Amino acid sequence: MSDTAATLRLELADKIGSVSWRKALETVPRERFLGEAVYRPDKNRFGWWTPVRRADAPEGAWLALAYANETWPTQVEGLLAEDSTRPVSGYPSSSSTLPGLVVRMLEAAEIEEGNKVLEIGTGTGYSTALMCQRLGNDAVFSIEYDPLVAARARDAITGAGYAPTLVEGDGLRGYAENAKYDRLIATCSVRTIPREWPQQIRVGGTITAPLSGWMGETAFAHLTVADDGTASGRFLEDDLSFMTARSHLPPPRPPLVRGLGIARESRVDPSVLQDRTALWVAQLAIPQAQVAWGDGATFLVDASTGSRAEAQPDPAGGWTVRQHGPLKLWDAVEKAIETWQEAGSPHKSGFGLTVTREGQRVWLGNPAGPNWSLPA
Repeated sequence: MSDTAATLRLELADKIGSVSWRKALETVPRERFLGEAVYRPDKNRFGWWTPVRRADAPEGAWLALAYANETWPTQVEGLLAEDSTRPVSGYPSSSSTLPGLVVRMLEAAEIEEGNKVLEIGTGTGYSTALMCQRLGNDAVFSIEYDPLVAARARDAITGAGYAPTLVEGDGLRGYAENAKYDRLIATCSVRTIPREWPQQIRVGGTITAPLSGWMGETAFAHLTVADDGTASGRFLEDDLSFMTARSHLPPPRPPLVRGLGIARESRVDPSVLQDRTALWVAQLAIPQAQVAWGDGATFLVDASTGSRAEAQPDPAGGWTVRQHGPLKLWDAVEKAIETWQEAGSPHKSGFGLTVTREGQRVWLGNPAGPNWSLPA
């Protein structure tokens, strides 16, 4: 361990400021989990990524990059950075998440000594190693879907001296062989809570996972498992998000077409969907739809039914919406937004989630309040 790396770890721990995770932050060598290369965003081309290789960077520069409190993609559209010979475009499919966010996730899950933890999404293995350092190898179980990412993480974790149970497979099914767990944390966002997860958590144990949707908005669920197998809890104040589980990603969005459908006056300003919580509420109302903006209009598109909505300001005042197809997308959004506004437009932490064998409901205020069903 170089003196420079040790100093940078101390500085990172100071910056993050976590008492309970400080020793782990001071000990785990993040540079090992970046592998031989990472991607940097291209400053001039949105959605493009340039590989940066460890071998091409001075040691000090590479360590500074490793201990910056930033996210570094390690895979884009399935291509690992070390296998890339030129800039690539697309969406990151695996990353070394910024350490501050990792620690906030671990703290939100209320992980402590004596806990047995199942991690969904090993990723680079950095969070796995932090938990091993604090809880011990025997307490940590981590599952990764992507074989290339899993192999890379295994090398990094074992190379750093840790030996948790590492599994290559579908984390949405959990890992029943070593159930039951005290804590389940997901380092990938999910559209709904997989039914296997509550079954693998002890009574009183918790599930902490980002809940995302096809409009791209996420809320951070923290659920407690009851003795009847249900799980319920509120969304947290932290607006954390991680990459979406691959099987929960939306389908390709159809091209936007203007002027379709019958026009009417809208009761809500479509620009409200620029607010993150409002967009979250709209996503609850029409979980099968996607959103886009352009030419001063807000577009909603449901790829499965062909239903569409186009809302924009009216030159004469107010707003106009056009709706096309079997589903009246804007009608559902309008109703949900009005319900949220009547409740005082609370943050996502004003909502909660209840998961049962019969279904999953997001509720506003309390379990008896207004609610929306997730597409479980």
